[in-house]
Amino acid sequence: MNTDIISRYEQVQKKIKNACNDCGRAPDEIMLVAVSKTKPDEDVLKLIENGHYHFGENRAKALQDRMESVKNPAAIWHFIGNLQTNKIKYMVERVNWIQSIHKKKALKEVEKRASEINRVINVLIQVNISEEDQKSGCDPKQLEGMLKYAQNLKYTKVRGLMGMATFTDDLDVVRPEFKLLRKLRDDHQHLSKGSVDLKHLSMGMTNDLEVAIQEGSTMVRVGTAIFGERN
Repeated sequence: MNTDIISRYEQVQKKIKNACNDCGRAPDEIMLVAVSKTKPDEDVLKLIENGHYHFGENRAKALQDRMESVKNPAAIWHFIGNLQTNKIKYMVERVNWIQSIHKKKALKEVEKRASEINRVINVLIQVNISEEDQKSGCDPKQLEGMLKYAQNLKYTKVRGLMGMATFTDDLDVVRPEFKLLRKLRDDHQHLSKGSVDLKHLSMGMTNDLEVAIQEGSTMVRVGTAIFGERN
């Protein structure tokens, strides 16, 4: 069992706390999603033993396998990767959050599958804030239509927006992208009704979480800083 994982996890929590202190926010406003990727189940179980419950995967099969093998009911599962509509049916039984919805078609599929088992799924709408072709996410112009559609859903709750910044060490590049996501959330806040409640902003990873928190993130998705480099 990896004994270093707890010390790395505590270092990330310290980073979050310091970033919150710097911008006058409370650390308990931030949800840390630990992204385990290729790491063993023992690492996930060790974090659960230590009181951490939110875990993410960015591949559908990896999430299915993880949810199947980690039986602890306290675990809260997030899917954060590029989501093919035909994979949704395999995860609705256990997944708690799908952070990467970027098409109305995917909202419709989540609703259909969740209704069949009478289970509510939290989702975030992913917006392409970096304008990179390889990054998933809806165009900001599509956001209003998706949110209006989601207002009338019953089993699919839109809880906010998610964005992936440009992968760079230049924080002057990522900051305006995070500002954009927050502005989009604020500009569409009037659509928070029915099954839409735009509370959350999921933005920030290992290399830029402090800037994301300064710009209003409520969820950070951290893999490497907790689990170490990918195997």
